[in-house]
Order: sequence, then C-alpha cells, then structure tokens
Amino acid sequence: MTAIEMRTELFREISPLLDSEAAMEKILAFVKTLVPAKKAKAEEGWADRFVGVWKDDRPADEIVNDIRNARTANTIDVELKEQKSTQIVQK
Repeated sequence: MTAIEMRTELFREISPLLDSEAAMEKILAFVKTLVPAKKAKAEEGWADRFVGVWKDDRPADEIVNDIRNARTANTIDVELKEQKSTQIVQK
C-alpha cells in the first residue's frame, strides 16, 4: 500500500468521527503518543555559569573525599519471581 493510499484510507476512516469533539480529542491524544517528543536542545556553554561558584577553602582532594564518603547505595527492594528456564540444545 502506498503512502497516498494509506492517507486516503486513514482520512476515509476518520472522517465520520470528525463531527464529534470527544472523538477528535481522543484521536489527537492518541496521535500525540505516536509522535516522539522533541528533545530540548542544550544551550551551548550552559555549564560555564557554574565555574567558580563553589566556595570552599579546603583542598580539592579533601572535597572529593567528602563527596565520595557521602554517597549512599541506591537500593530498591525487588521481589523476583522464579522463571522457568528453557534450554536450547543444538545438534
């Protein structure tokens, strides 16, 4: 089926629904889920505004050690269900 044929069929199927505002809202909401969201473009040099903002008299090694020691483990309790395994035997 060509693109033109698909467009024609799509329009033919949707046309009766275009009189219903509720149907159009549902169609529009569905179509928006099919279109990938545009990623926001990062502003060039955005990180430069942070340069020199951190004020601390300690040496860098001490600051780095403090940051590393303050880290916590991100643990989540997850219950895994037992899964039957299938074994593929090659001849």
